[in-house]
Amino acid sequence: MKTTLENSNYNGKLQQPLNSGFNASSTTSDVIKGIDLTGKIAIVTGGNAGIGLETTKTLAAAGATVVVPARDVEKAKKNLAGIANVELETMDMMDAKSIDAFAEKFLASGRPLHVLINNAGIMWVPLRRDSRGIESQLVTNFLAQFELVAKLWPALKQANGARVVNVSSQGHQFAPFDFADPNFENRAYETLQGYGQSKTATILFAVELDNRGKEHDVRAYSLHPGSIGGTELGREAPLELFQKMGFVDQNGQMYPEVAAKLKTIPQGAATTVWCATSPALDQIGGVYCENVNVAFLNKGDISPQQEDPKTPTGVRDYAVDEVSAKTLWKLAEKMTGIRFNAD
Repeated sequence: MKTTLENSNYNGKLQQPLNSGFNASSTTSDVIKGIDLTGKIAIVTGGNAGIGLETTKTLAAAGATVVVPARDVEKAKKNLAGIANVELETMDMMDAKSIDAFAEKFLASGRPLHVLINNAGIMWVPLRRDSRGIESQLVTNFLAQFELVAKLWPALKQANGARVVNVSSQGHQFAPFDFADPNFENRAYETLQGYGQSKTATILFAVELDNRGKEHDVRAYSLHPGSIGGTELGREAPLELFQKMGFVDQNGQMYPEVAAKLKTIPQGAATTVWCATSPALDQIGGVYCENVNVAFLNKGDISPQQEDPKTPTGVRDYAVDEVSAKTLWKLAEKMTGIRFNAD
């Protein structure tokens, strides 16, 4: 069944919180209650650690077959041990050929793809570039998503009702997308600027993907999982950075008052699972979500609250801008060399 083309989230037209019944404290167990995924196929990138692992466990327990592509297969094998309905495959988000090979293998299986969760991401990394010379956060957090969705598009359409979920971040508020110099060729590299623009890109991608995909019953979403303890996202950040931010003491131990304000991993993965499965989103797509709800539109007048990171701060208007979303799609095609019409 085709959805009316007017129902798009360009410029944040659909960014209105719903009566979801959930909040920042809701867990994956809460949001998956009563949902049966038997017979559904899901792919979760980064699905073997942190909130990705929790997402994998939750979808698999609800009956879905979950395919987890991983760069470090041995590590993934240990983390996924004992979880039923999981298939482990090899894929490196920094290697375009690896993404192609994974997608080709999945398409060769002839199966539909009901849920694609683009969860894998990196943050606080030094300047690195892939074999094409593209900055690593832009590649891992956005371009790899674009390539994977483009390559798996036939399987998503085949599902006759699919969802693509891009795990973004409140960190998109660090920076809009720099169309003039996205690859830090003419400006000094600043890791949080790189992270911010890459996460803005994942939101813009969801806006445009949903608008193009909904006539094929493929809906797209983006989200902020929350500030979460116990993940590997900051594994490359220097200790001095966390000390400067007031998160840890001289020995690297997190202050108890800071830990108390963070989400648990089951709380952090709840919004992802909700976006992937909730009937409340059946007639709405392209939206950015936080705290297990559709977020409000932030025109720059509300800043993240370090004192209480669970306070919603919405989605910045530049991350749902129609012109930017369309321009970014064309730029992604140029940077990846992939023509993705989503037809």
